[in-house]
Amino acid sequence: MILIRAIIRPDKKDEVLAELSQAGFNAVTVMDVVGRGKQKGIKIGGVVYDEIPKTLLLMAVRAEYKQEIIKVIMEAAKTGEKGAYGDGKIFVSPVTEVYTVSSGMKEL
Repeated sequence: MILIRAIIRPDKKDEVLAELSQAGFNAVTVMDVVGRGKQKGIKIGGVVYDEIPKTLLLMAVRAEYKQEIIKVIMEAAKTGEKGAYGDGKIFVSPVTEVYTVSSGMKEL
């Protein structure tokens, strides 16, 4: 099992979630977050905004679905044909243990 963390533009959230759902991946945790990437924020006039709104998607899935999910997110989250700075990042990590709170059972 793996954990996919995707940080995307908030205005792409609905599109990404719709595409994931259409592909059969409905289980997603969604959080509004702030942060900055390589560009160190944006400057508008004399003001620097270094806490840019983003959306964080978390998905714990079987490893065999990794490439399909990444493809869906990449295509739906990209701005325009070529993409742009700030479109986001996807991080993939192994999941070593899973517990169900209601039953207390370990699943892996």
